[in-house]
Amino acid sequence: MATALQSDNEDISATSESDASDESSNDGDSDVDVEASCQSNVDPCKYYNNGHCRDGNRCPYPHVCKYALRGNCKYGSQCRLKHPGGAQESSRGSSRASKRSTSTEPKLTDGRYYQWQLNDGNGWKDIDNDHVIEAQYCLPHTKSIKIYSTPYGAVSIDFNRMRVYGKSLRVRRLDDGNTVWQWYCLLRHKWIKYGDKDSKGNPTPVKSSDIEQRFKTNASSSFTFNIGADSFEIRFKEMRQVSNKRKRKVTRRPVYRQSQGGVSQGIQNMTLGTKPQWEFEGSSGNWHIFKHRQVGTSTECSMTSDDIERKYQQNPQGSMTFTVKGDSYKLDFRAMTQTNHKTKRTRKVRRVMV
Repeated sequence: MATALQSDNEDISATSESDASDESSNDGDSDVDVEASCQSNVDPCKYYNNGHCRDGNRCPYPHVCKYALRGNCKYGSQCRLKHPGGAQESSRGSSRASKRSTSTEPKLTDGRYYQWQLNDGNGWKDIDNDHVIEAQYCLPHTKSIKIYSTPYGAVSIDFNRMRVYGKSLRVRRLDDGNTVWQWYCLLRHKWIKYGDKDSKGNPTPVKSSDIEQRFKTNASSSFTFNIGADSFEIRFKEMRQVSNKRKRKVTRRPVYRQSQGGVSQGIQNMTLGTKPQWEFEGSSGNWHIFKHRQVGTSTECSMTSDDIERKYQQNPQGSMTFTVKGDSYKLDFRAMTQTNHKTKRTRKVRRVMV
């Protein structure tokens, strides 16, 4: 049976309330002396071993392969993680907090832009056709994705917490080190990128790149800025924008890059093998497919699901316009909504695999 993937979007979820906060743990990327740490009672950083640690050099936990500590790492010298005595270790200081690495973090992928992997306890394995997962992950409103007909049954990946729901599986996204990350804030049920214009046409006074620079410097800190007399703080650990008036959700997602291809070795049968379908929510709550509907000699809708998919593939974070019965509509891929330009009425849309 073919594998199907379905995304769970912030704007279309009907079964549960989304928690868009991506709370980071205090466990992170340490740069203490690896060999010395191996002799201590401090466990290695679990987030580093899972593929990514947000705390970088500020992590109080050793940045070392946990399997190497046990003496049973099957990858040996080819392992992407640090091993005791490896060339990428930093020298030990009198205080962990006072020492920082002078080496750069190695690129984790095998040359591809990104690699999505699952681990069932027998090592990390690539997910075939992971460009579908990546495309959904790049959309700020997408909370999760569900993959059907895998060797493990249906697998649901929580993007915000980078975990698999209800199964003894781990998930990670490897990076080539060149990903451009963007920051978004949830305003009136729509994710707005920092630096973009607001509903009044005014750009926010802070750019996404400014926030990212601060985040990479210290993922446990915060970023502050002002709008007029109001002060705002983006708290990275809480993934919240806080002011004296209210808190808003923020999220950090990559800019989508077309996959370079390459041979994927790992989890088979986790291929797409299905067709994406675009639907809109009707007044009764039922979902309807975008297609040409004939009313007499006239075409009621100017776009089909396939037409929308082609536009989406060109720019998953863009938008497009179409007409229904002569009325003009805007379909926003980021917000997953369609809006009537005349009446300003908005409906939810979704992209499902059938």
